Amino acid sequence: MSEQVAAVAGGVIGAILLLILIGIAVYLLWKKICLLPSYEELPNSVTPTHPDASLEDQTLSQQSSAIQPKSIRTRSVPFIIPPKFHGRDWINLTNGEQVQKDSDPYVTPESGPRCSFHSLAGAYVIGSINPELYKFPEDKSETDFPECNIGRLWFSVEYEQEAERLLVSLIKARKLQPPTDSCSPFVKIYLLPDERRYLQSKTKRKTLNPQFDENFIFQVSSKTLCQRTLKFSLYHVDKQKKHHLLGQVIFPLKNETLTGDSKLVIWRDLEAENLEPPSEYGDIQFSLSYNDYLSRLTVVVLRAKGLKFQDEREIASVYIKVSLMNHNKFIKCKKTTAVLGSPNPVYNETFSFKADQTELDTASLSLSVLQSAEGDKTHLLGRVVVGPFMYTRGKELEHWNEMISKPKELVKRWHALCRNT
Repeated sequence: MSEQVAAVAGGVIGAILLLILIGIAVYLLWKKICLLPSYEELPNSVTPTHPDASLEDQTLSQQSSAIQPKSIRTRSVPFIIPPKFHGRDWINLTNGEQVQKDSDPYVTPESGPRCSFHSLAGAYVIGSINPELYKFPEDKSETDFPECNIGRLWFSVEYEQEAERLLVSLIKARKLQPPTDSCSPFVKIYLLPDERRYLQSKTKRKTLNPQFDENFIFQVSSKTLCQRTLKFSLYHVDKQKKHHLLGQVIFPLKNETLTGDSKLVIWRDLEAENLEPPSEYGDIQFSLSYNDYLSRLTVVVLRAKGLKFQDEREIASVYIKVSLMNHNKFIKCKKTTAVLGSPNPVYNETFSFKADQTELDTASLSLSVLQSAEGDKTHLLGRVVVGPFMYTRGKELEHWNEMISKPKELVKRWHALCRNT
């Protein structure tokens, strides 16, 4: 009898445990089903709060979808938060955007706007990315031309160190200004100081925007490369086969890195040739600029022409000394590098001097062209002084006054050299 009672009790206890396990399993299954996210098809845009506005937006969206092709997309790209980050708190901003708030990360967020992408159900839009901000800057070299521009030239330069060859690629020219309506341009390329030999491109017929795409080779040693200058002279051929100079580009090689892995592509505006004959002792071209905010006076020594050497027996070495004076007292001087063997040297070097704006009425600049001689001796080939009315007249005074009237702008001019300054 006792064995039967024990068996019955064991059966009851086993049944109760089985029911408990079944109940736990059912509860866990129900909880899992209830907590699964509902994946529903989302609307294409955020639903407005006003009922009339929603009807209008729906009608407009249907009309626009019927008219516009499906490939057209909005400019802004939505920036969304994936569903797994929904356990964060967000601050509502304008235009339906949200930002995370420094608070308890376990607080459930309020329902925010839904993303318009069906594959990202439950994601919150917190902003957008404008693709316009990540575009590369446009090349405006073919569209932005200053006033009184007579044309622009594109070319590339590369130097092969082992073969000692200078490779020049003539690419194109734009916006040429010929004397007649028709234009048949070609280019002569010089490697200064040698002005007797040149390489010439093919003539392009009847175009103001020629495309050359031609390559040229100059044999030049690496030791003298920095002392050489490329000169591009662009001509127009008329019906009588006469050549008319449209402009030129001067490109010194000393300040350029030409031995890299890629070609150096450059564009330069054409400059009109100075047709005036050289003065008695030659001429010098330089630019002046004054920055009133930085109290900085800038001088760009460009080139000289028609220099008269003192000693013709040996190759002349010519440099230019730029001196800042105040009340005829020496303040500071700087020198260009020397150029060998050319009466028309090209420098293209920039110098800066500290000068307060109140000193411009008493300061002056002296540019002296000097030829090196034996030992430490030098010969003065010519000099020019620019400054206020106290020291100068004529073109030198005009250049100084124009510099002051156009702050932060380079003012370029030619000046005749003299030896009694």
